[in-house]
Amino acid sequence: MSEVIERPTVSGIVPQQDGRSSVADVTRHVIAVQEVMRSVMKPNVHYGAIPGAGEKPTLLKPGAEVLCMTFRIADEYEIVDLSTAGAVRYRVKCIGRHQSTGIALGSGLGEASTDEEKYRWRKAICDAEFENTPADMKRTKYGRKQGGHYTVQQIRTEPADLANTVLKMACKRAKIAMVLNVTAASDMFSQDLEDLDAELVRHLAEDERENHMQEVRVEWVTKAQAAANEDELRTVMKAGVKVFQAARDKDGYSQFAAAVQQRGAEIKRPQGESNA
Repeated sequence: MSEVIERPTVSGIVPQQDGRSSVADVTRHVIAVQEVMRSVMKPNVHYGAIPGAGEKPTLLKPGAEVLCMTFRIADEYEIVDLSTAGAVRYRVKCIGRHQSTGIALGSGLGEASTDEEKYRWRKAICDAEFENTPADMKRTKYGRKQGGHYTVQQIRTEPADLANTVLKMACKRAKIAMVLNVTAASDMFSQDLEDLDAELVRHLAEDERENHMQEVRVEWVTKAQAAANEDELRTVMKAGVKVFQAARDKDGYSQFAAAVQQRGAEIKRPQGESNA
């Protein structure tokens, strides 16, 4: 850990006469961030993958703290209370300063509100609580699941009970934005998305899987259609069946089986004979 910390700091990038940082300094800085990611950070602890959020890993709060320690960045917060009668809302600016000199290196903004979906509603404790809650303070939420949908009885939360929670969330979002800005690590990490609503994450995962399976279906149907003879078609069929069984994709298997049957009939058909 100490070996990594002793590498070039953010403040070590000194602008040249024309105001730009030297290529060598920028290169050293990028290498330092990459070394921290490889040597210190751990997947699903300091960074992680959020379904549907792109190819870059998302920077989590522990990862942002590691980068702050590495580059000697102290965080300073400016909080604006934007709360209204029906909701608690905070906007936070996180300023990153060099620990030794106090020089401001950059900043990031973050905001959180009790009007966000995951804070606004909670699951009813029991049927009686749901039934005794005023109509404008409850709802039945529909969610997707494999093969169908489900429902959840929810009631409105009390904004004041979540004031501290949303303030911490706004600060966290601001800090991660600041770290990405100051360390120029946006090419390696995306903004922290771990606080996405669980239902939204589930939907993104389902959509991502559906898109992937559609690509797999097209791939294996194309392979079946391209088989030159019965032996080649039989080999493709055996391999494809394993793929669709492992994925438990019944619709994909049906499409693949139909393509295999069609191609098999075409191969057996005497040359020159039409489909009519």
